[in-house]
Amino acid sequence: MDSMCEPATWPYAALVLRVTLGLLFIVHLYWKFRIHDGGFVKWWSNFATNGYPWFVPYYVVSAEVLGALLLIPGIQTRLVSLYAVPMMLGAAHFWSVRKGFFFTAGGSELTLVWAVMLLVQAMLGDGAFAVRLAGLGTELLGSATSKATFG
Repeated sequence: MDSMCEPATWPYAALVLRVTLGLLFIVHLYWKFRIHDGGFVKWWSNFATNGYPWFVPYYVVSAEVLGALLLIPGIQTRLVSLYAVPMMLGAAHFWSVRKGFFFTAGGSELTLVWAVMLLVQAMLGDGAFAVRLAGLGTELLGSATSKATFG
């Protein structure tokens, strides 16, 4: 079966996606600390105000910091991407209930797209120019350098 995909460009597609996601996490963290009305403290307190358990803001911040620090260099890309997916799905639910679907009204559209991007990144793996650190156990989710074959 002929593939319409070009396997030679997959590593570069993964690179572009992981750098884009990493930059989005950086910009989002910047927004929390510098732009958000009330800053990080106000953002953090909103979780309790909205009835979330105490551990949720810790998870959200850890997912965003890991995404910002590890996705761009390509360190544990699959694990970091999968770790952040539940956060994006939770954010999508939060905004969908309050604002609906469309991003123009502040809805869940963008967070759902972000969740899909993270899933695609997890499927693609590290991609080109990723930092390889010895002993981090990339065998857990498969080697990032393994190649797909089509019959």
